[in-house]
Amino acid sequence: MPVTFKNDIFHIYNDEISYCIELSKYSDLLHVHFGGRVEADEIELLKRERASFSAYEGKDNGYSLDVLPQEYTVYGGQDLRNGAFSAKKNGKTEISRLKYRSHEIIKGKPGISGMPAVYAENDDEFTTLAITVADDITGVELVLYYSISEKYPVICRHTSIKNISDDTLRINAAASAAIDFPAGDYKYMHLHGAWIREKHVEICDVHEGFQGIESRRGSSGPCENPFIALMDKNAGEEYGEVWGMSLVYSSNFKISMDMEQYKTLRVTAGINPAGFSWQLKPGEVFETPELVMVYSDSGLGKMSRIFHRLYRTRLCRGAYRDKVRPILINNWEATYFNFNEEKLLEISRKGAEVGMELFVLDDGWFGKRHDDKSSLGDWFVNTDKLPDALSGLAERVKEQGIKFGLWVEPEMISPDSDLFRKHPDWALQVADRDIHEARSQYVIDMSRAEVVDYLIDVFREILKSADITYVKWDFNRNLNDANSSALPNERQGEVMHRFMLGTYRLMDTLTSEFPHILFEGCSGGAGRNDPGILYYMPQNWGSDDTDAVERIYIQYGAGMVYPASTICSHVSTVPNHQLGRVTPMKLRGDVASSGVLGYEFDLSKLDESESKELAVQIERYKRIREVVLFGDLYRLINPFENRSGAWMYVAEDKSKAVVFYFNKLARPNSEIRRIKLKGLDPVAKYTFEGRTYSGLTLMNFGLYLPEYEKDFESCVWEINKVK
Repeated sequence: MPVTFKNDIFHIYNDEISYCIELSKYSDLLHVHFGGRVEADEIELLKRERASFSAYEGKDNGYSLDVLPQEYTVYGGQDLRNGAFSAKKNGKTEISRLKYRSHEIIKGKPGISGMPAVYAENDDEFTTLAITVADDITGVELVLYYSISEKYPVICRHTSIKNISDDTLRINAAASAAIDFPAGDYKYMHLHGAWIREKHVEICDVHEGFQGIESRRGSSGPCENPFIALMDKNAGEEYGEVWGMSLVYSSNFKISMDMEQYKTLRVTAGINPAGFSWQLKPGEVFETPELVMVYSDSGLGKMSRIFHRLYRTRLCRGAYRDKVRPILINNWEATYFNFNEEKLLEISRKGAEVGMELFVLDDGWFGKRHDDKSSLGDWFVNTDKLPDALSGLAERVKEQGIKFGLWVEPEMISPDSDLFRKHPDWALQVADRDIHEARSQYVIDMSRAEVVDYLIDVFREILKSADITYVKWDFNRNLNDANSSALPNERQGEVMHRFMLGTYRLMDTLTSEFPHILFEGCSGGAGRNDPGILYYMPQNWGSDDTDAVERIYIQYGAGMVYPASTICSHVSTVPNHQLGRVTPMKLRGDVASSGVLGYEFDLSKLDESESKELAVQIERYKRIREVVLFGDLYRLINPFENRSGAWMYVAEDKSKAVVFYFNKLARPNSEIRRIKLKGLDPVAKYTFEGRTYSGLTLMNFGLYLPEYEKDFESCVWEINKVK
């Protein structure tokens, strides 16, 4: 059994990792170890008297929570550091003292009500330790959940909070998890950016004091992804200790790092407490999102491969979880809002001719939508553009030998729409103030049950109306004026989280009722590119930026935590519509082929040679996509540190590998360079460009890169094991 309790030590373990918690003599939960596998009965937590000025109950100078490592922290009793939990009853003190009450060892992995989480297909895949702590004076009871995977070095944590008093409790902070790491020299990696510049990799030293990442945008946002990797100072791509932490949540989050005077590092992760509060009535329960924690003893590379396998197989769900994804053509950059049925069919016909498998109709098919200034919320077909509605267009597309998909944006409402004129209170808004408009749209109030019910009915009918096999679900602006007309003033701090719960309910209902449809998450590109969305939609639009060079950075960063099967990457026209850069079709196709391949430009304007190039590109992708989407990722050249970038995918049985190499700008008369491969079977033989090599040679000697560099040069190498 991978959870034991012996000599006051909880030991959560599998073959690779151990997580140890001490139950102290004062019924506090103290953190002992999270890392490589240990024998729990051979370790102990060293306690020593410190000048903390906070003796336990004023009488035990050798025991102070201000300096001891803990499991789930509360500020202000003994501990003067950053807290994970804060609640207030009847306006009284927020200081709680959470003491151990009981524990339970559960076979399997419990879900989280109304929220996404890693799941088990059978109870043998996970074991869960549930520890109950409580404070009678505050009237709060918490259950701390620790679910350990039998297969991977992974622990999933979340917290359930129950009001056990007779009065209403107000929660002001409720982190999913907190963990105190021992003194050491650490660095951390995070994925920062902005719209069309998402997921750029940055590694920073952890210094004394406070650091962290967060979003207050009502979504996980493009500026920071809800993920960090805490690293030993000497860790790198394939060596050293790394602790990856990924929050399965799509709204406001915060991951903080607080290094105190003795260099103990406290990491706290969960819902952002800024602007958050939650009224909990007697007997009610509040559950936090899940934090997935991965331990790697072999650097960032192993961490990524663990996240990829876990998220690909036990977070993503549905019919497409284990299937290759169709190669699509999207009409957006080809037509924007200016299209008719004839033009759409021209694009889809050309796509089918070169081997594409899906045509996607983007924005502009509904209401009076001729630009981005109206009609969001009016989800009825514009028959001036599509006289035979969606069903007629879908049938004609299908007759060309290609499937049909559709763009939607359910969570938005235009000021100029029939829906807003009928229900102005359905937009998020602050009472007695003007609503702030952005992108000529407001945000519909997903915290209201009647709004979610209405949208379920509307989109159920749309998805039943035609042979739709794919949906691109967009979310194009952030949440401001995040108040609800349906809630009293004292409950407005609940709106952001209630909005997300409503969105999750809408997603869960539609994806469950239409399991044959491939849903893709989108949020102005990657503004909601997070594990929470992947639970409902097994792929995410990687960025609105389709420039091939920028996509090298974005996709390299995304691969730190997200598998290639979830990263959608498209080939677009040049000059690029976002940056104006001109790059070769080969580079654009090669970069996009390292994720879920798609296209979005006017195919009808291709000449014969360009059509042939596309057909060859698509034929190759069909040959390699199973390895790309479901293989193990190995990063070879970091584009943030070099003029080139490279990575490779290796099939799980090591029978095939695909190497991607991209050069950004050439160096005149450059050096001779080799690239060493990774992840192959060292004793097997592999063929490459008509020659045979051992896996050992390919990994220890490698392959030569192009002798004479060119700007925007790229290579895709297929390497096959000799049978």
